Amino acid sequence: MSDLKLLEHLESYLTENRRERFKSVLAQRTKHFTVATEDVYQLHNTSAVIRSCDVFGIQEVNIVEEVNSKRIDREIAMGAQKWVDLNRYHTTKSCIEDLRAKGYQIVATSPHAEDCDLIDFDITKPSCFFFGRETEGLSERVLEEADCFLKIPMVGFTESLNISVSAAIILQYVTSKLRKSKINWQLSEDDYLEKRFDWIKKTLKDYDAIVERYMAAND
Repeated sequence: MSDLKLLEHLESYLTENRRERFKSVLAQRTKHFTVATEDVYQLHNTSAVIRSCDVFGIQEVNIVEEVNSKRIDREIAMGAQKWVDLNRYHTTKSCIEDLRAKGYQIVATSPHAEDCDLIDFDITKPSCFFFGRETEGLSERVLEEADCFLKIPMVGFTESLNISVSAAIILQYVTSKLRKSKINWQLSEDDYLEKRFDWIKKTLKDYDAIVERYMAAND
């Protein structure tokens, strides 16, 4: 039995507007870039970063909770956590190791002697943008492991931005530039199909029962 036939059956329970919305959003999703937050203390900051990832088409968010472990603020995220995949880690070390295994370079969003202005950032490499704690910033481990350092040019008296604002600025720029490039940034066919199933499952209350009936009828 074809997964596509099951998918078509499940999608028949959705409105046409919902089906088209899923397809249009997924067409803009990417795993070429991802984001990691490291022990962010203020709950609304992590939630706002997740919301920005959804807005700009970033499918995965990596959350390190080595020191601070809190639930996602649903009000701030405004449901974004339903559509964005959250990978949680107990240590920064395990997060970096996993990201490297997936082929990402580690980008530290922190002022540094060898930093790169946002406008000069090389979008061709799959990258994970790390954002640190509100006061301390990124840990020494991230700074030591980073492949490059990225900064947002600032010309005012204030020398720093809230992490959720920084994330939004960086993601808007790099994703906009990515979509104008010839880089193959879209989800793979397998990821695209998986997300269609996943989002339908999160939408249909009777998902399991519908699948069970379909499987019985087509056994």
